Amino acid sequence: MMNSPTILTLDAGGTDFEFHAVRDQQDVAAPLILPSHGDDLSACLKNILDGFRRQKEAAGGEIHAISFAFPGPSDYANGIIGDLWNLPGFRGGVALGPMLEDFFNVPVFINNDGDLFAYGEAMCGVLPEINSELAASGSQKRFRNLLGLTFGTGFGAGIVTDGRLLLGDNSAAAEIRCLRNKLDRDSCAEEGVSIRAVRRAYAEKTGRAIESVPEPRDIAAIAEGALPGDPDAAKYAFERLGEVAGDAAANAVTLVDGLVVIGGGLTGAWKHFLPTMVAEMNRELVGVTGGDVFPRTYLTVFNLENPKERAEFIRGQAVMVQVPGSARSVPYDPKKRVGVAISRLGAGRAVSLGAYSLAIDRLKAK
Repeated sequence: MMNSPTILTLDAGGTDFEFHAVRDQQDVAAPLILPSHGDDLSACLKNILDGFRRQKEAAGGEIHAISFAFPGPSDYANGIIGDLWNLPGFRGGVALGPMLEDFFNVPVFINNDGDLFAYGEAMCGVLPEINSELAASGSQKRFRNLLGLTFGTGFGAGIVTDGRLLLGDNSAAAEIRCLRNKLDRDSCAEEGVSIRAVRRAYAEKTGRAIESVPEPRDIAAIAEGALPGDPDAAKYAFERLGEVAGDAAANAVTLVDGLVVIGGGLTGAWKHFLPTMVAEMNRELVGVTGGDVFPRTYLTVFNLENPKERAEFIRGQAVMVQVPGSARSVPYDPKKRVGVAISRLGAGRAVSLGAYSLAIDRLKAK
C-alpha cells in the first residue's frame, strides 16, 4: 500500500461541481468549482473530466483513486448514472465511472451522498466521538452501527454496520425518503422532511402563498423572535418536520440499532425540530386488542444535543451481575439506548471524508 495516497473527490450539484484533491483527510489543492451544465451531457462530461484533470495537476500530478457522490438513481457498483431530475442530460444511463477509469487509469468509486455522509460520520465524526466519550467515562459500551440522515432539499440517509457501508443489491439501500409520510399517508416522508416541507407548512399555517414564504433559515429566526412574522406558525412548521422525521427514523433505527446523526441545510434549526423528533421516536403505541401500551422500539432514544440527556446516555445503567456457580461478576447494562446528534463535520465535509475513507479502504483491500 502506498503512503498517503491522493484521492480526487467531487461534490456534484445540479448547478455546480466542486472538485477536491484530498490526502491524509486534508485538501492538498484549492477546491475548483465548475458549472455542471446538467442539461447538456457533452458539456457536463467535459467539465467533469476537466475538473478532475486540473485537480490532479494541482495535487502534483499523481493520484491513486477518484471517489465521489453523485445523485441517483444509479448503478453505483458499476459506475452507471441513470435518469436524474436535476441533471437531465444523463437520462438513459451514462457509464460515468468506466469513462473516468479509462481517462485517468485509476479506480473510480461512485456512491450516493447520503451513503458517503454516513460513512464520513462513522469513520471521522460522531461515531468515534461518542465512543471516545464512552471510553473516557470508563464504560465498556461501544457503538459500531450508524444511521446518517440528511435534511435539506430532500431527505436522504446512509447506513454503516460494523464499519461497512450498506449499499444493497440494487444500489438502493437506505432510501428513507420513500418511507410513508406519517402526516400525509399518500405521500413520501421527503414531503415532510425537506426545505419545501418547512415552507409549505408555514404557508398553510399563515394562509400565505408558498411563493411569498421565506427560506427555512428565516423561518427559524421568526420562531426565535429575531425576524418579524408568525412565531407560532414557524414553530409549527419545524415541529411537523420533527414528527415526520422521527417516525421515519424510528422505523429505520429499529432495523439498524445504532447511533443517528443528522446533517444538511436544515440542521441550523435543530433546536426547533430535534426535541419533537426524539419524542416521536420514543412514543408509545397501543395494541389493537387489550389496549396494551408498548414502546415504539426496544431502544430508548436520547437527544445528544441536550447536555443532561447526553450525560445520562454516556453514563448508562451498568451493574455487576454474578456468574451462576461462581464468585465472579461481570458488567451488565440493561439500558438499550441510541442517541441522535447533529453533525459537527457538516454534510459537505462528512461526504468528502466518506468518499476519501471509502477509497482508502478499497485500495487497501486490493
